[in-house]
Amino acid sequence: MIRLEGTGRDRGTIAMYVVLFTPAVFLLAGLLVDGGLAIHARQRAADMAEQAARAGANEIDTDALRRTGEPVVDPARARVAACDLLAGYDDEITGSRCEADEERVDVTVRLTVRLQLLGIVPGFSEFTMTSAASATPVTDDDQ
Repeated sequence: MIRLEGTGRDRGTIAMYVVLFTPAVFLLAGLLVDGGLAIHARQRAADMAEQAARAGANEIDTDALRRTGEPVVDPARARVAACDLLAGYDDEITGSRCEADEERVDVTVRLTVRLQLLGIVPGFSEFTMTSAASATPVTDDDQ
């Protein structure tokens, strides 16, 4: 039998490191996972807002276009087109605003995302990302 000589002062050192570093590792993993969710939510909200604004800007008043030769947005149809596109994402969007005038369409989208790892910390159960986009009708001459 082999017997190790020593004073035994090192007993429990590993347990102390585990107790001290586990919360730090958990916090870092939470920042990584939930930070990724935040970046994705911001990109997703921006994408939705841009798509809806473009859909609204496509609603041109054809009578005004024929009269003046300039593309003019039909505000009522533009708002409906933008909001209809966002309605397809209804399960993801927690708030939206679609506004239009004769020159442009403005859309704002709000997403609420539940935290995966840091959600166990009181007060950090979810966060909200908001993005806005505007679009104007463009003709070949404008490019």
